[in-house]
Amino acid sequence: MSSEIILQQKKETVSQLVEKLRNASSGVLVNYSGINVANDTALRRELRQAGVHYAVIKNTILRHALDELGMEGLDHTLSGSTAIALGGEDAMAPAKILGKFAADSKGKFTIKAGFMEGQIMDEAQVIALSKLPGREGLLSMLVSALSGPVRGLAVALNAIAEKENGGNEGEVA
Repeated sequence: MSSEIILQQKKETVSQLVEKLRNASSGVLVNYSGINVANDTALRRELRQAGVHYAVIKNTILRHALDELGMEGLDHTLSGSTAIALGGEDAMAPAKILGKFAADSKGKFTIKAGFMEGQIMDEAQVIALSKLPGREGLLSMLVSALSGPVRGLAVALNAIAEKENGGNEGEVA
């Protein structure tokens, strides 16, 4: 193949990646070296079920795509083995799944960095995000917080009603 054809293929790969990055709600970059095929297969299955796009990308291709989007601050992470997970509807899914996997791998699989809604996150921020409760957990915490005062009011009103009714027992009207 001529170098012009190879260059054209690389440009096409970059433009496809740019489109995926543009449509992603979030992304996490990882160093995947050191994991075995069985773990990689299980990880990919879990990510796919959560609607997360996961791919191993050459650092130069990813660098060109990020530059085209104006996403600065990730260049220092683009060395070694790099894979990227892009979130769709659930922006927290890539961080949660990869954060748990990285914690379980004991240093063989590491988080490099990430982004969410155009904001660049370092490794520590991605790991902190991965430890937050999911959407359902946050909603149940909100419902619990909102129902607590109502429940207290209901108990207080019930106690007042019982007290008033308690004084009338035994009286004949």
